[in-house]
Amino acid sequence: MKTVKDRLMEYAAIDSGSSETSGLHPSTEKQWDMARLLEKELKEIGAENVRLTDKCYVYAEIAANTEGQPAIGLIAHMDTAPAAPTGPVHPRCIVYEGGDLEVGNGAVMRAEEYESLSRHIGHELIVTDGTTLLGGDNKAGVAEIMTACEYFINHPEVKHGKICIGFTPDEEIGEGADYFDIPGFGADFAYTVDGGPAGEYECENFNGASATIKVNGFNIHPGSAKDKMKNASRIAMEFAALLPDSQTPEHTEGREGFYHLCEMKGEEAWAELKYIIRDHDAAKYEQKKAFIKTCADFLNARYGEGTVEATVTDMYRNMVEIINQYPDVTARALDAIRAAGDEPKMIPIRGGTDGARLSREGLPCPNLPTGVYNMHGVLEYASVPEMERSVKMIIALITAR
Repeated sequence: MKTVKDRLMEYAAIDSGSSETSGLHPSTEKQWDMARLLEKELKEIGAENVRLTDKCYVYAEIAANTEGQPAIGLIAHMDTAPAAPTGPVHPRCIVYEGGDLEVGNGAVMRAEEYESLSRHIGHELIVTDGTTLLGGDNKAGVAEIMTACEYFINHPEVKHGKICIGFTPDEEIGEGADYFDIPGFGADFAYTVDGGPAGEYECENFNGASATIKVNGFNIHPGSAKDKMKNASRIAMEFAALLPDSQTPEHTEGREGFYHLCEMKGEEAWAELKYIIRDHDAAKYEQKKAFIKTCADFLNARYGEGTVEATVTDMYRNMVEIINQYPDVTARALDAIRAAGDEPKMIPIRGGTDGARLSREGLPCPNLPTGVYNMHGVLEYASVPEMERSVKMIIALITAR
């Protein structure tokens, strides 16, 4: 039986980065490598009804061996974030002995800046070589689910209800739930295993939208531009300056929302800004979306109608309103975290999750911890002891009550 450590080392070495620009489903061909490996491994360990769909979703089941238990789903995503190089990944396992941690190639975690390191002195950590992300988000979750499922198959004396397994592509680009087959999945409720430090239970996430600001300018030779030129790039800068600086990711935490400028490009005749908008509070979220339109209207009044076009698109909503309707789902998770040796902490996600959309679409689906830190960057690492506790947590979660 493979250990969870062995599995993450194997999975992390597979580049399965997704792409925000391809427009394909899955967004990259290389995600199939991870999907086919999991399909093969699920069959080898004895899971039932293993299937790989034409959209790169992997599903499987473990039949119930006792009656009167709910069908519980376990979900993780196979893709890794395109925010940093996704491969080739060279994972390695070290024993952290304290102080600054030199990952490699000039990448250093300084102990005073990364407080989480103090909890891992003497522990095995899986890290990169400093040139790519690790992909522990979410391959640690995949490894933990696979390890727990193999445990149940090898220990039929442990009673449980039906276990529904789902591995998704393209979660990192917000499309992981696009083709998820909730009826075919067959779970009464589910959990994404896609969180961070041990003990953290997440049933609350941002409401999220994207905003595209297009500026239509008019270019003319600068020597004769007075009262004629309409410099689109400069107007775009005016738009950015209208948004409150205090409501950016750099100045917010907890449940504080923000506007985040992700991309800007342009010249005198045209410009484009791309934002994401986030807030846990539904009313504040709607206010933020409305303010984007207010800023566009203000600049159009100044420079002429049609100068600024603002398109705001909802991406996902806070799942807490749904999860609160299912207190037993939360109680089961908190009990499982305690059974693994951690004290639960209910943490609001400063981001999104497949579970947010799945919850809104009828499958209650909060998020469980994986033991991964510093996601989406070259300093990402996974704590082997915390991963092992996540496996214990999943086993306690599924075991008949």
